[in-house]
Formats: sequence, structure tokens, C-alpha cells
Amino acid sequence: MGHKKDSARTINKLSRKDFLGKAAAAAAGFTFVPSAVVSGLGHKAPSDKLNVACVGVGGRGSSVISQIEESENIVALCDVDWRYAKEEFERYPDARKFWDWRVMFDEMGDDIDAVVVATADHTHAIVAAHAMTMGKHVYVEKPLTHTVYESRLLTELAKEYNVATQMGDQGASGEGINLITEWVQSGVIGDVTKIESFTNRPIWLQGQNPPEEVQPVPDTLNWDLFIGPAEMRPYNEIYTPWNFRGWWDFGTGALGDMACHILHAPYKALELGYPTKVQGSSTLLLKESAPTAQKVRLTYPERKSRYGGNLPEVEVQWTDGGIEPIKPEGWPDGRNMNHRGGAVLFHGSRDTLVCGCYGSDPWLLSGNTPNVPKTERRVIVEETAGEAAHVKDWARACKESPENRVKTKSSFDQSGPFNEMVVMGVLAVRLQELNKELDWDGENMQFTNISDTEELTIVEKDEFQMENGNPSFSQQRTEPMNALEFAKGLIRKNYREGWSLPDMPNV
Repeated sequence: MGHKKDSARTINKLSRKDFLGKAAAAAAGFTFVPSAVVSGLGHKAPSDKLNVACVGVGGRGSSVISQIEESENIVALCDVDWRYAKEEFERYPDARKFWDWRVMFDEMGDDIDAVVVATADHTHAIVAAHAMTMGKHVYVEKPLTHTVYESRLLTELAKEYNVATQMGDQGASGEGINLITEWVQSGVIGDVTKIESFTNRPIWLQGQNPPEEVQPVPDTLNWDLFIGPAEMRPYNEIYTPWNFRGWWDFGTGALGDMACHILHAPYKALELGYPTKVQGSSTLLLKESAPTAQKVRLTYPERKSRYGGNLPEVEVQWTDGGIEPIKPEGWPDGRNMNHRGGAVLFHGSRDTLVCGCYGSDPWLLSGNTPNVPKTERRVIVEETAGEAAHVKDWARACKESPENRVKTKSSFDQSGPFNEMVVMGVLAVRLQELNKELDWDGENMQFTNISDTEELTIVEKDEFQMENGNPSFSQQRTEPMNALEFAKGLIRKNYREGWSLPDMPNV
């Protein structure tokens, strides 16, 4: 079932000037990807079709597979909600239909080359991990995983099994992030010590008390399979579909949903690794539902650049719920900071760089237009852009042999560590009741300043009503919990009996 590991790639130390020159030449050679011109690179000729299965087809999965339905074979579809998936089931009448991805893997494992995973957040990792251990290429919707440990596991499994991978943050394949990376790494805006970012999400329900009504499970929904590795709870229509994002057991809130689109540019351009300190705050924090608005600060230490020299400590700030950063001095009057659902401000020692969600349409506050070497590979697939290019570039990579594969723009060796940054923000918010900045040991995936005796409580239910014209407030909190054990359960959650992940490869 396994494949041999690739040997470690050695990166020579180069000066910034030498690196940019060589990278520009390499990037020029890789500005391609119409599949028709890729030949002799892998076990499949580009004219051959991949056999693709999709798990979670009723929502984002349908959009992903529609980008490759003409170039590849859609052979299997799996969804726990057959009413929600009905339209896609009818669209691909020749594909076999399944409720349970485990049954699909058992029955069709030899007939599947690649798997698209577009389920609720809490089942991304378990589906993708088992697919990779079977040697299947995987495309996983964002956020890549629900927890830090799951992100680390998918990163290592992708390396172990030499499969083509991609997270569904389509901005990673766009021109905006290419330009931002080139501008920042060429020194156009100087040293960056502060990032501000925001999104106007959520646009789904968050900050909700758990429903009290127990509803009958529809015949078209397998509730047990939707719950998957999470703790079982009674069914209510408020949880799925789509609204799963607002519930901690199934989603990661606005931060997990949108930071994958918004923070990819600073993560890549600034060569970020693991943060050393994190802190979060929010509107009312509930045990089960994400807050309506959040603020997070992650601190990244001074680090070596692959271009030579050191990059300074940088502070990354995030807000959601529509709360925008204060507009900096020199901001054009009347210009809306919100662009396609959010924005990022790179505060450099020479200039301020601004972009929208997905890294889109970057510009400099000074009004300058940079002219720097193009060092980033451009993803151009049959005259398409956006999501289509992102998905088709993954299909291209699936057909190339590991030793010759040109990596996708959000392959798990990049998006796995990046997703750890995203879900680290969720951790900071959920641990805010400790009332302190948390120290993070990224290598060992643990907080180092939570003692084994600290406790915390979290609001379970918050209610308000009017009685005879007077307000009445009622708030129920959990019993005191051991904070260290609670934190460990957020970093690596305990799966429900009958559900398990593959082991972490030896690193």
C-alpha cells in the first residue's frame, strides 16, 4: 500500500540576488500547465483520465469536480445527505453512489486514482488520511483539517506516500499571491513586522445556544455518518448542511473558513513557520458555538530567509465578524477596505502592501507599481483561472510521477503547516478564559505555560428575555475543567469509538 519516500531535497544557500535570478529562470520554465504539453512525466499520459471519487458532493465538492468533469472520470460519489447531494448524483449518472466513504474505499479502492474531500471540517482529515495510505491523490477543501495534530498528520502522510495533494484555497494559484510573494521577498516594502487582516464573515449562524428541540432524522440523511468521529448528539437541522461551520464539533467558525483564503499570502511571502505566542478574544464565547466576532494575535519569531539573511519578528492580527482594521495614514478617501470578503495589510518599513481576500489585486499605499523578477510559477490551465486552474493543476500533478512532479501551489507540505496557523487561531480563541498570552512549542504541538493545575469554565448557554418590561439574564457555565487537558483535546481531539486516524509516520 505504501510508496517509498522521496529523498530529502537540499536547498543551497544563495544570496538574494542570485536566488531571485535563478528562481526567475525556473519560474519562466514552469509557466505552463496546459495538460496537453505535459508528457512523459508520470505513470499516466496527460491524455489518460484519472478516476476521481468525491466525498461530500452536495456543497463545495460539486464545484470542485465540475472543474474536471470533462477531462477526468468521475467514478464514485459519497455523501451522508442524499437530498443535498441529489442534484450531483443525477449529474453523474454513471458514478457509483455511497453513503459511507469507508465502504466506497473497500469496494472501489482499485478503481480510484484520486479523491476530493469536501465534507464538514471535522471529517476532512480522517477521509484524506486513509485515502493517502491507499496511495490515492487527494484534494481537500479548506480548512485542511479541524485540528493542529490532523494538519501535521496529513503533512507527514503526503510525504510518506508521495501522492499529489492540494488544499482548496484557490487564491494560492492566483496571480495576486504570486505578486505579493515577489514584492515582499524582493524587499519592495522593506521589513514587515506587523500584519493586519480581517473578513466580513460569518454569514452563517454563530454564537448560538445549542438547540433544545430533538428533531427526527430525515430518511435522506445518515446522522451517524455525519457525526463521524465527533461526540454523538441528537439531530437538529441547525447543524447541517452549511451551518456546520458555526459549531465547534463540526467546523472552525469564520476564522477557519476564511483565514485559509486571507492569510495564505502573508504566510507564504513572509516564510512563516510556527508561532511562539498566541492570544485570542471574542464576543461571548460558548462551549459549542463559535463567537459572532473574534480577534487573534499570533507572534512569529525572527527567522532565516531562504533568500539569505534574517526576517524580523512579525505580529499577525486577525479579526472577523466584519470588524476592520483602522485605516492607516494615507488611505485613499472613500476606498473600501473590504475586497471580496476581507483584506490584508502588510506594514513594511518602506511601504504598506494591501490585498483583498484570496490575495487578490495587491497594491501599495504609496501608489508605486513594483517591477521585480518573476520568481513564482504561474498556474495557467487552458486559458482558465481561479478555482478551475487550482483544481486542474492538481489533476495535472496527479498524473506525474513523484520524482518529476511539479508541486501544486497548496500541496500539503505547504498547506499543512499553514493550516496549523489557521487552527492555532481557533485554539487561542477557545482558550481565552485563561486570560493570558499562550506560549506555543510548534515542534511538539503543545502549550508550555499552561500548568497541570489550571482550570477554566466556559459558558454553555446564555439566555435573555423580557419579563413585564424588564430584562432577565441567565447564564449557565460548565463545571471547572482542567485547562491543560482541555487544551490537549483541542490540539488532538479524541475520536468517537469506531473512528480512528492512521498512525503518524516516523518523522
